[in-house]
Amino acid sequence: MPSAFKDVSFETTLMVRDTCLCLAVQQAARALARVFDDALQPLDLTNGQFSLLMSLNRPSPPPMGPVAALLAMDRTTLTAALKPLRRRGLVKVTVDPKDRRGRLLALTPAGRKLLARALPVWRRQHKKLERHLAAPAALRMGLARLSR
Repeated sequence: MPSAFKDVSFETTLMVRDTCLCLAVQQAARALARVFDDALQPLDLTNGQFSLLMSLNRPSPPPMGPVAALLAMDRTTLTAALKPLRRRGLVKVTVDPKDRRGRLLALTPAGRKLLARALPVWRRQHKKLERHLAAPAALRMGLARLSR
């Protein structure tokens, strides 16, 4: 009885490995995450936590939905990411007075202070990384187009 599926050759595997944009972006994202995690580690922050704190640095507390959208995560993942920051007293979650079902997210004074300490670390690391890229602005623009 013939197999319904044809085996994929190893040559095809190598071709996908060498040309797949998704794999290349995943590899680069993991490498970038490690670089920023290492840089932010003395402040007991991960790159994801830094991005989350930065996304809350607004004139008024945002609802969860727009923050989750900005960070390209679902609300459940955002809720989980907020837990350690809340335990550390960096983020406060309150009921939205306009919609009691919604939640508003705000940096606490301690969160603002830590973010201010982390920003120079991020800037230094970011500047180092950009020196290794031929066209960082074009890369940002291309990635932004893909994420829309």
